[in-house]
Amino acid sequence: MKGFTGFTKRQDLVLVLRDSDLVAAALREALEGASEEERAGLERAVAIVGETAGASEGRLRADWVRSRLADVGFTGDITSVAAIKALRQAEPGLSLLAAVQLQKEAVAHPE
Repeated sequence: MKGFTGFTKRQDLVLVLRDSDLVAAALREALEGASEEERAGLERAVAIVGETAGASEGRLRADWVRSRLADVGFTGDITSVAAIKALRQAEPGLSLLAAVQLQKEAVAHPE
């Protein structure tokens, strides 16, 4: 995502949006009134949301980068220039600076 500060200074930023608290609350509510057939699946869903909610923003951005690279079929070295090119192809509005920053996050948070 691109943001602008003032009228002359451009700043690239990538926002991590978290709505896991809302999802977790909805799942817990559904679990309260769940039948036995639904209970196991909902309990697993609550656990997954809990794990994801605890992830750092860097981890979430790194996972997003890997997901976007996989979507365009990139299977090479994530530290390469080709990875940045593939990421920018996957997200055409992404600046070179933002792509490099995201690549660094992905390298810092291996799978």
